[in-house]
Amino acid sequence: MLFLFSLTWGSVSGWWVPACLLLGIVYAWLLYRQPVNLGKYFRYGLSVIRAAVVFFIAMLLVSPLVKSIKYDPQKPLVLIAQDNSSSVNTFKSPGFNADMLVTDLAKLKEQLGDKYDVQAFNFDKDLYNGLSNKFNGKQTDLANALHQLNNKFVNQNIGALVLATDGLYNQGNDPQYEAKNIKTSIYTIALGDTVAKRDLLIGNVNYNKTAFLGNDFEVEVLTAAYQSKGENIHLSVAEDGRQVFSQTIPVTGTDFKKLVPVKLTADKKGVRKFTINIAPVKNELSTQNNTEVIYVDVLDARQKVLVLYQSAHPDITVIKQAIETNKNYEVKTALLADMTGIKLPDCSLIILYQISAGTFAPGKKFIAQSKIPVWYVLGSQSDLPAFNTEQGVVKISAGRSETQEVYALPEAGFAAFTLSDSSRKKISNLPPLLAPFGSYGTAAGTSILLKQKIGAIGTSYPLLAFGDEGGHRTAVLTGEGIWRWQLSEFQNFGNRNATDELLSQTVQYLTANTNRQRFRVYPARNVFDEGENVILNAELYNDALELINTPDVKIDLKSSSGKNYSFLFSRSGPSYQLDAGALPVGEYSYTASTQNGKSQFKASGQITVKALNLETRQSAANHQLLKTLAQQSGGKMLYPSQISQLADLIRKNDNIKTVVYEDKRYSDVIDVKWLFVLILLLLSGEWFSRKREGEV
Repeated sequence: MLFLFSLTWGSVSGWWVPACLLLGIVYAWLLYRQPVNLGKYFRYGLSVIRAAVVFFIAMLLVSPLVKSIKYDPQKPLVLIAQDNSSSVNTFKSPGFNADMLVTDLAKLKEQLGDKYDVQAFNFDKDLYNGLSNKFNGKQTDLANALHQLNNKFVNQNIGALVLATDGLYNQGNDPQYEAKNIKTSIYTIALGDTVAKRDLLIGNVNYNKTAFLGNDFEVEVLTAAYQSKGENIHLSVAEDGRQVFSQTIPVTGTDFKKLVPVKLTADKKGVRKFTINIAPVKNELSTQNNTEVIYVDVLDARQKVLVLYQSAHPDITVIKQAIETNKNYEVKTALLADMTGIKLPDCSLIILYQISAGTFAPGKKFIAQSKIPVWYVLGSQSDLPAFNTEQGVVKISAGRSETQEVYALPEAGFAAFTLSDSSRKKISNLPPLLAPFGSYGTAAGTSILLKQKIGAIGTSYPLLAFGDEGGHRTAVLTGEGIWRWQLSEFQNFGNRNATDELLSQTVQYLTANTNRQRFRVYPARNVFDEGENVILNAELYNDALELINTPDVKIDLKSSSGKNYSFLFSRSGPSYQLDAGALPVGEYSYTASTQNGKSQFKASGQITVKALNLETRQSAANHQLLKTLAQQSGGKMLYPSQISQLADLIRKNDNIKTVVYEDKRYSDVIDVKWLFVLILLLLSGEWFSRKREGEV
């Protein structure tokens, strides 16, 4: 690192330098012009010191700028990214030695010397520091590794990227697009074998993770066979150990693939385990990819949501579409005049769009007696006196039937459920809704998710509020025009995720009240992937059906092999959450317990940790991809036996060189601290010399 300093004048004239110098000389001449008791040459020396001091002080008063230039040379970075997924060592080429590969890559730093900054990483679905010889990654995301490297070393002098992989990936995007963002030469080390071995395998399985009791559902199985022409693929599917499907498929080519539709019946409630298997053949390379296990959650029935309205409105379609993004819900929309045939007891939620329950007598009585959750949506057609009478969550005092535009203002303290940060940000920028003009009040205990913003002024008036009275949950949306939100969001972001999330979460919160248990424990999902952290949530309600988390909640997880895992839930907001970490593959039952006062509570359930066999679905390496990445970037594809050539290739690449960064800075001369030290030293030296000669 090199520093250079110089003076620059800016708006100050450079003629001040000789003027300041002349001032110093004149001052020194006036001080030492008379003969004193000093030697001639000693007097001349003191004159020079005094002239220099006056010159420096005068320059400080003139205050020119000091220009400093820092030259910072940055050695070229050589990044090594090594594929640590299991496919590298499972389908390896003849003579491949995994330990030797890691050793040869590690030697590259020594071979390149101090002129290069070599940094090594390994990757599977994520990027990790250092090299690894474990080759145990269950998933490969090549594009993600390139993306993380590019972000990590953005705006740095990346000279070369050495990418050692078999070119196979089962997660993420096409790495060719991400590689274009890395402006450097890519040298690929081609691992694996491009020649497909004799192998039968399950290439992919497409299925819905949810089915409904008594319904048929379809699973699509992609079967594949390499170098097995003349053999038969014996495909079978078993449900909890009982065979429910079988088919024999003749192999008619050396590179054979066929998509097989499998029709199954959801005849049992709960999480059902289906084992898809292909019988192995003689001399098959690997049987790990012959079996795939899937889990389907069979629900008893969909929860039914009824949307009632007085007249058609585009909001109704938006609400229906958003709720049905969750397959657990079935939405029925109906005009108030067409209520015949609708069975209210079958509904889990009633949405009253700009109408009141009092407009149909059976509905008002049913809502009062059953405590079914109700969601009121207000607008220009709403009967506000009737609305105020029927519920106690929001009260609106309006002297006339008018509406005004109100924007959504998300409330940070809302804790009944969670909206993503991106959705909150989007919602705050969406077009206004039309809300009744008047003054708004809320009952004690009301939770407000969205407040009204009128123009640029935030108010305390509720736009979306929730109440819970003795287990009867009520929601109130005080404005119409949700369709504008959906349209605006799609126009600006290409999706309607925020609108869908808001409406779907609202419905889930309201319907969670149906047949509520005082103590609930539920996993984030019923099936977790191998290596994924297992997350469970818990809710505890007191006698007034208020959410609390004062008592401790314990849970015991028991694997099918009999091993026990005990945990204590952490408190999260008003509820509980447990991160049990990554558990071994298998099926687990859990029992959770807690005590509130004298009341004891227990909850139980099941979860599954599913094995990942993604790395065994492809046996032939994709060297064409590696060749393309190298050629497009100005690099070269090598094989493991040629790693020793890498150092010479990098040194001979004229594009890989040290870059010197120049950093210019300007500061006032008064900010140069050492100048004050110099002045002090000169004055002190002059004073000491004069005193020594008795001339002070």
